[in-house]
Amino acid sequence: MTNIFNYIDRPSPIHRLTGATKLVCLLLWSFAAMATYDTRLLVSLALLSLVLFRVSRIGIRDVSFMLGFTAVFMVLNNLLVFVFSPQHGVELYGSSHVLLRLGGRWIITKEQLFYHLNLVLKYLATIPIVLLFVCTTNPSEFAASLNRIGVKYTIAYSVALALRYIPDIQREYHEISQAQQARGIEMSKKESLVKRLKSASAILIPLILSSMDRIEVISNAMELRGFGKNKKRSWYMARRFTKWDILAMLGSALLLAAAILLNIKNGGRFWNPFI
Repeated sequence: MTNIFNYIDRPSPIHRLTGATKLVCLLLWSFAAMATYDTRLLVSLALLSLVLFRVSRIGIRDVSFMLGFTAVFMVLNNLLVFVFSPQHGVELYGSSHVLLRLGGRWIITKEQLFYHLNLVLKYLATIPIVLLFVCTTNPSEFAASLNRIGVKYTIAYSVALALRYIPDIQREYHEISQAQQARGIEMSKKESLVKRLKSASAILIPLILSSMDRIEVISNAMELRGFGKNKKRSWYMARRFTKWDILAMLGSALLLAAAILLNIKNGGRFWNPFI
């Protein structure tokens, strides 16, 4: 079964960080990547994210579906940017070095290609970190960490339930798909993409119904146990912050500070190598 968003237990330093630490690092890292178009920092973030991905011991096959989906979206994004705004890079960097004329207003310039490079680097800098957060964070431990840093435990537990429910939806979808194929509905690669999409859409109704039934069962069980009655609760998966958690958050904060300082030095979000 294809893994989309699911916790993968591996013995790695990334897994040993608390869920709250990984959330703070994810936010700081994402802000740093979004705040600047400085290619030097984006390259550093992309390389560092790949290193962290390697350290986490999460294999490419474990997240192949999401990587493929992201790659398709990245290509479409760059293509649409060029189609609708082929001179955006020229406007940003204030110069024009023509490489190829395709006809009309579609002209390939160094500035436009450099802008597309920065867009790709933004994906490479952020997507591995998002996948790391999802694949290395135990939902129950994450809820305990959120509650420890001040988030109301009912909200923290709701987040944990949402994360734990994702693999259940995947498994339910797979089971319904297998049942549909057993009844003669072809959903393999032998069929065209349009027919496969139509067949997949037929799974949505039973999937929604089974999900609603599961939600009702869980809500009734929580209500019978008096969930939310007290102001505090204990956590089985609670962990204390260690020096590695502090170092990880400080490192992410330094990356955000570097992005802000580079914006000030460059006079804006864009680093212009064409000056």
